[in-house]
Amino acid sequence: MLVPFRLTVCGLEEIPAHCEAGVSHVLSILDPGWPAPDFGSFGEHSRLELRFHDVIEPDVSGSPPLPDHVAQVLEFGGRVREGDHLLVHCHAGVSRSTAAMTLILARARPDLPAAEVMAEVVRIRRQAWPNLRMIEFGDQILGRGGELVAAAHARYAAVLARKPHKADDFIEAGRGREVRAAMEREAAAGVEPPRASAS
Repeated sequence: MLVPFRLTVCGLEEIPAHCEAGVSHVLSILDPGWPAPDFGSFGEHSRLELRFHDVIEPDVSGSPPLPDHVAQVLEFGGRVREGDHLLVHCHAGVSRSTAAMTLILARARPDLPAAEVMAEVVRIRRQAWPNLRMIEFGDQILGRGGELVAAAHARYAAVLARKPHKADDFIEAGRGREVRAAMEREAAAGVEPPRASAS
């Protein structure tokens, strides 16, 4: 356990399963215009709701994450204390929420290498594919010198090594830059990259 508080990441459909888990803090990341989940059965808790789309480029349709969003994630994460239970969710619990959790952990443990931070996020949420734009902003704010970005690239490469067919899905979703980062990392390591066109 890297921090003295509990951490949970989930998607919208999983939220009701955690209503009796003693959650003290909830970070909700939702698409603009999406109905807010009902947390009435959670009891007293602190909650931050942010709204932006799961995109990584500023020139695509939708509202991308901004530096202020990431700053708010970090500030909220800083309020979590020993014995608390932080739940972070987005729509699927895969990209925006795991990026937020990565940054919150990195803030709480500045002494910890980014690779270990990412490994803990993957342990908590096996399907993690953190939003690269959020990681880039967070890396800058935390002064990590690109270390968190490199850890994200390594995570993309690890996922695509197991599931190369996912590359085209991410490219079609406008996430080609993440796929290219994975391919470039594997090429530098002398590993054959996944069969996909990251153009």
